[in-house]
Amino acid sequence: MKIRSTCFGGPAAGALAVSGLLAAALVAAPPAGASHGAAGAPVAEQAVLAKVMDALRRDATVPGTAWAADPAAGQVVLTMDGTVKGTKLKKVKAAAAKHGAAVRTERVAGTFREFALGGDPILTSGSRCTLGFNVKDSAAYYFLTAGHCTNIGPTWTDPSGRTLGTRQASSFPGNDFGLVRYLTPPEDTVGGVRAHGQFRDITEAGQPTVGQNVLFTGGTTGTHSGRVIALNQTVNFPEGSVTGLIRCSVCAGPGDSGGPVFAGSTALGLLSGGSSGGCSGGEGTTFFQPVSEALMSLGVDVY
Repeated sequence: MKIRSTCFGGPAAGALAVSGLLAAALVAAPPAGASHGAAGAPVAEQAVLAKVMDALRRDATVPGTAWAADPAAGQVVLTMDGTVKGTKLKKVKAAAAKHGAAVRTERVAGTFREFALGGDPILTSGSRCTLGFNVKDSAAYYFLTAGHCTNIGPTWTDPSGRTLGTRQASSFPGNDFGLVRYLTPPEDTVGGVRAHGQFRDITEAGQPTVGQNVLFTGGTTGTHSGRVIALNQTVNFPEGSVTGLIRCSVCAGPGDSGGPVFAGSTALGLLSGGSSGGCSGGEGTTFFQPVSEALMSLGVDVY
């Protein structure tokens, strides 16, 4: 078995999954004696709201729009960001007008966009790694990834080429963590990771235990399950030795370095390296920088 670090990172590839329009079927409180659906609203009202949202999907699907039902008002609320102008605005307004008072429109500042999450691919200087955890201090927002990744280049982008931020700190070898400050503060206040394509909120950092079940998400290979095999591992990579690592049975591959390992809503570590077998055989041998050590050293917190 050959042990490697090298960013588990190959040439830039892949794409960030981009969310579509928001459409949450919330419903209004029913009058006494009404027939109810599973969500608690009158069945007839649910059907009306569903038809309205189906019509909006057909007629008002333009970037920068979102909609959901208002459970108190019994209306569909159609929200437009600052990019909905000109012909796009006319199209959306015309679609809303077809439904009269059943649709309430509102405007918000800024641009709807997907926020970078733990497990997303990140790129610098032709190399690809994975975002670990979003963190912050009293002054700014950042993300953690592997130090052998942040050693490569100062400026980090997503696969579309959008600049995410610039390197603030990098520690490798010895440790293996790096800190990148976001160019633009995120508009949300929830820092999470991807787990099987779904958002998973991360609320705290913790210490792993041997035998603990964990999940890992890499920007290349996706989400994998495994368990903690050992703690306080010393691993001698070609680029230097790293001490105090967590050994896990999750698999990983090129481009996954820096990715998050977590249990529930608890952050545990950042991928440092592992065997070069990838994920074709299921479980693997992987090593993770404890996230609690990185947080303490850098003076930041998960959120």
